[in-house]
Amino acid sequence: MSGGAFKASMAGRTRSEAGMTREADTPPLAIGDIREAAARIAPYVRVTPVLASAALDERAGAYLHFKCEHLQHGGAFKYRGASHAVWSLDDGTAARGVVTHSSGNHGRALALAAAARGIPAHVVIPEGAVQTKLAAIEAAGAHVVRCAPTQEAREAQTERVRTRTGARLVHPYADTRVIAGQGTVALELLRAVPALDLLVVPVGGGGLAAGCAVAAAGWRPGLRVIGIEPAGADDTARSLKAGRRITEGRPDTLCDGLRATVGAPNLALMQRHGVEVLTVTDAQTVEAMRLLWSELRQVVEPSSAVVLAAVLAYPERFAGCKVGLVLTGGNVDLDALPFN
Repeated sequence: MSGGAFKASMAGRTRSEAGMTREADTPPLAIGDIREAAARIAPYVRVTPVLASAALDERAGAYLHFKCEHLQHGGAFKYRGASHAVWSLDDGTAARGVVTHSSGNHGRALALAAAARGIPAHVVIPEGAVQTKLAAIEAAGAHVVRCAPTQEAREAQTERVRTRTGARLVHPYADTRVIAGQGTVALELLRAVPALDLLVVPVGGGGLAAGCAVAAAGWRPGLRVIGIEPAGADDTARSLKAGRRITEGRPDTLCDGLRATVGAPNLALMQRHGVEVLTVTDAQTVEAMRLLWSELRQVVEPSSAVVLAAVLAYPERFAGCKVGLVLTGGNVDLDALPFN
């Protein structure tokens, strides 16, 4: 994506923050941008496997193909978007470093990507973050700054760090370069399983869902993307229904990676490409997490397990279909597994 297109997309994000998303506010992302991102990050990211389970297929009444991004560097798909953001920077800008706010996988991913390029990374982390993810961010070499556990505090502290250091802000999801990087997940999955009927992804801030929607539309018009949210953090579902970005409400879910409020450019892309969002309960998610271990032998975060939970909770939506499901992360505290 050109610098001009990126600036235009960010201007659109600012205009749409307060309410209705408009076509003019939708970032000008297309599958060419996803392919460009894939080429840029190819030396740094892992091509993750696609797994299947006859037992899960039988249980779901569908053909399930799990894209294992929990096996990505850093244990999550976030490394794709972070790498693309970092390696998109010119040398002068990169030398000043990068900054973000994150309580988990994005912070670790950005720290790892910055370390790979040899530049500083600053990560603002709210109090109360999952301890294992905090430790991983620190171990990856980030300069960690703490803040109060509110969105306002995160953004204010991040701006202070940016102003003090000159670092480039890499937003966890409302950043066009990040969205393009996340969309490379769909390209890889579709190359492995070209004839998918549906693509199912978790939705938090919406970077993955937006990027995958762009990739799917460019791969085969009409290929549907379904996003999955926890019932206790369903702002995207409510926003799509209302036709405007809804930011009210406090998330209440064990899926810590899906508590973010959907970003404005992300919502606009999902609207443009007809993404549907379904919700699942935490109890359904925990059961799906257990099934992924027992049948697929994969330990994933609750935020990943929502995709299988939805397929099992809405059998009529998926019956007989060839379904791609993105398992987004595997950074769990093994001493605090919810099904112990």
